[in-house]
Amino acid sequence: LLARHRPHDSYCLVYGIFFILGIGSLLPWNFFITAKHYWLYKLNNQSSLASHQELHTDLSVSINGNVRFLSVSISFQDFFESYLTIASTVPSVLCLVFNYFLVNRVSSDVRVLLSLAMILLVFIVTTVLVKVDVSDCREKFLAGTLASVALVSGASNFFSGSMFGISAHFPMRISQALISGQAMGGTLSAVASIVDLAAASDVTSSALAYFLTADMFILFCIIVYLLLPKLAYSRKHCFRIMSSFNHRRYYLDASCTGTATTSDIFPSTPESTSSPAVNSVPLLKPIMRKMWKLSLYVFWVFFVSITIFPAISSGIQSVDKISGSPWSNTYFVPFTSFLLYNVADFCGRQMTVWLQVPGPTSPVLPILVVCRSVLVPLFMFCNYQPRYHLHQVFFAHDIFPVLFVCLLGLSNGYLGTLTMMYGPKVVPRNMAEPAGVIMSFFLAAGLAVGSAVSVLLVYIL
Repeated sequence: LLARHRPHDSYCLVYGIFFILGIGSLLPWNFFITAKHYWLYKLNNQSSLASHQELHTDLSVSINGNVRFLSVSISFQDFFESYLTIASTVPSVLCLVFNYFLVNRVSSDVRVLLSLAMILLVFIVTTVLVKVDVSDCREKFLAGTLASVALVSGASNFFSGSMFGISAHFPMRISQALISGQAMGGTLSAVASIVDLAAASDVTSSALAYFLTADMFILFCIIVYLLLPKLAYSRKHCFRIMSSFNHRRYYLDASCTGTATTSDIFPSTPESTSSPAVNSVPLLKPIMRKMWKLSLYVFWVFFVSITIFPAISSGIQSVDKISGSPWSNTYFVPFTSFLLYNVADFCGRQMTVWLQVPGPTSPVLPILVVCRSVLVPLFMFCNYQPRYHLHQVFFAHDIFPVLFVCLLGLSNGYLGTLTMMYGPKVVPRNMAEPAGVIMSFFLAAGLAVGSAVSVLLVYIL
């Protein structure tokens, strides 16, 4: 009888909401990094021009299989993707540390809704600035853009870390929905960028439609999050979250007055009796003792990925660029670097629905994670332009970056999702939410360190 009345995820509504919120957690960052033509247009002091022309000054040609560049100009535009990545990843680590200390002090509703409100506010300001001429204050615009990226990224990771903590109280398929949604966020931003480039008459009109799309989707995320507790299946698990949160708050208040114990609120269970003493800050040591290896795997997966994408991958140009075709000049980078990577990443994450091997304790898992490192030199010797030091290009054909990007995205999606899903499941349930936040911290730490390394690699090239 109890099983018959147990709430189910009717029509996969909860799964769909977590999928949408997963899109929303990475969509802001993806919208910033995918709008490469817009940022180059703003930073090139060419606000009087309004066409989809290539704004770099380098031209690459293929001579006897060797790709050479004809002319280059060194400026902060060449390092813009690296600056953007650093501005987004370093605040992420700080916000996730802050989130860890707030996980038992501030409810998940407050953390999630404040984060989304901050993201929406920054994107509204970014949208307004699209039609503003900044040709006389490019440095200030660059500083403002990087500050906006830092705010959006910090809020996004606060939101993402909180959602991973919430999803840890649900079955594993809900965590998978959240992670798959993150990959779809990148795919949607890449598709929106390409469509806007093709449909809009100029760069600013394209960017305006692009950022308005982001504004509407973030608002939609706020609405669906508010709908989440209204579903019976979600209420069943949200009650567990709120009970755990209120339990810890009550314990702290009672411990000051000496009037109650935890047994006055909930009956003893094997899970509660074996848990450590409740504290305002989750105990780090027992959690890390269970999942330190998985934390390192997550760190390395995303370290390798962000080292390559987008700083190096978006600088790889078509070897046919001198032909001047729309494909080689306008669509090659958005398609190969952004769309292909995000589609492959999404496919890798979706594979974890049906295939969850190797397991969390398998010796094969760290081998696969470390083997991805070989992708770094492979990308470096594609037709990245401009090149200042390593002039030799070994992979002088457009098919190579396509294959390498697909492999990078597929492995990132599959291995990153597996390790993120395994983390909260190898600890006791009462530690699941802080465990999810910790895994998000190591993910962000890998991104932060990798973004710094990407600057060095771009300089070496």
